Amino acid sequence: MPAKADHDKTKPEDAPHYHGHRERLRERFYSVGADALSDYELLEMALFPALPRRDTKPLAKTLIKIFGSFAEVVHAPVARLREIDGIGESAIHQLKLIAAAAHRVAKGEVNSRNALSSWNEVIDYCRTSIMVVAFADKEQFRLLFLDKRNQLIADEVQQTGTVDHTPVYPREVIKRALELSATALILVHNHPTTHPMITLDHVQYR
Repeated sequence: MPAKADHDKTKPEDAPHYHGHRERLRERFYSVGADALSDYELLEMALFPALPRRDTKPLAKTLIKIFGSFAEVVHAPVARLREIDGIGESAIHQLKLIAAAAHRVAKGEVNSRNALSSWNEVIDYCRTSIMVVAFADKEQFRLLFLDKRNQLIADEVQQTGTVDHTPVYPREVIKRALELSATALILVHNHPTTHPMITLDHVQYR
């Protein structure tokens, strides 16, 4: 009589330990919402598609420790991200995609609201849409062009400089404002040396 087969040897290999952790994290995300997750847990989930066969928890914790927060990680310069052990191009691409999506969503919210009618609305827009400026490693001079109803016409980088300096050309600023028929400007400027920090100025003219 043939020997009984060893069923244990024919079983598929046990799933990696982090698969169960991923499912539990997803369940928490959908049952109680993103606000119940810490920055590193949300970052873990963001990295799932880029690292399907790795435990993303250690990398997420490392990134938060180095850069400080979820927002600072996704807006970190690509060159600095490449210096981190364990992160590859797929993961960097995923982080930059999240940053771009946040920027697009913020612009869509402004368009649906149709106006930046108060400083609080300007600050809210800057926090979401212009994080890339706040976390940039070089100084940028950015312009928000508004019409007479304070509707956002355009959001553009006018100049990019060095770590502690960026040139500003008033003629180019006014020229672009006239091209867009803008009646007001909001000037946004970052300070990498006091990172992350931005300053805002408002200019209105007839």
